[in-house]
Amino acid sequence: MTENQNINENLHFAFDFFNIMKNSDVTFAYEGEITHEITKAFSSLAESHIALRNESNSLQKRVFHVMVESLQNISKHSAERINPDSITNGQGIFLVTKNDKEYNITTGNVVFKENIPALKEHIEKINSGSKKILKALYKEKIKFGKLSQKGGAGLGFIDMVRKTGEQLIYTFLDLNDKKSYFILTSTIFRTK
Repeated sequence: MTENQNINENLHFAFDFFNIMKNSDVTFAYEGEITHEITKAFSSLAESHIALRNESNSLQKRVFHVMVESLQNISKHSAERINPDSITNGQGIFLVTKNDKEYNITTGNVVFKENIPALKEHIEKINSGSKKILKALYKEKIKFGKLSQKGGAGLGFIDMVRKTGEQLIYTFLDLNDKKSYFILTSTIFRTK
């Protein structure tokens, strides 16, 4: 392939990507390393974008909260890292989509297959819980939850469902014998 063909393909890819984002209501997309600094930068960008749209303070807080929890999940629990010695700088994708009814925060990251059964069980328990059960589970995790090696106590998903009132939507896609790609979406309705 010649250099001009490669440049031309890149230009077409950029236009195709633009169209996909526009047609899918993607307002923000990122792929790469997730660090504390990147989380702060994304929150700031989202704050500017949402504030410009004159969203209510309540909605802004819920969107920011879910964004931060989602980014922290990738940061702490991704099985893919640029620096293997880092326990908090995971790799993944982060998407924010918005339409007239809702915001959707979608993340994707690599997980070890051996962790999938416990992760599914945790999410299903959260998704099937009432507000009362989620509140009790949250308090239990705060009181008795042990911090994992990566600094989490299992509160993130619980808190996301409590803040949005909506179940988490998720799937795992096989990558190889040891790893899968974990995709998670949290929906925040604009009228709740």
